[in-house]
Amino acid sequence: MFASERAKIGDPHVSVGFVAGDGGAVIWPQLIGYARAKEYLMTGDLISAAEAARIGLINRAVPPEELDAAVDAFARRLAGGAVKAIKWTKMSVNIGLKQLAHSIMDASISYEAQSNRTADHAEAVAAFREGRPPKFVGR
Repeated sequence: MFASERAKIGDPHVSVGFVAGDGGAVIWPQLIGYARAKEYLMTGDLISAAEAARIGLINRAVPPEELDAAVDAFARRLAGGAVKAIKWTKMSVNIGLKQLAHSIMDASISYEAQSNRTADHAEAVAAFREGRPPKFVGR
């Protein structure tokens, strides 16, 4: 994944009283390790693209004016390669990730649905509408 150096990256689910149930709990630990993933997933903190690249969450942070060219060059490189070998390599690498995702997603989606009915999520919605920071109470 490529990103503009100006990008901020994060998973803000907890900032609105939600569980990170749509895949963040699967992919972030695989990319940046469990301890670091828990820090970002449990705080909802945003990180710069440069930091995301440094820790392995994305591949590269590039100047915004170079982003399209960098993505196009990478796509052309893949398209000009041994396409079947590249495709099957990707599929092979993803096997373990898919197995992990299947084992985690049901629980995390369920937790996310449950978090949708909490007082903390209702407070986050009210705070957003009122233009103020939420005051979470842990319910």
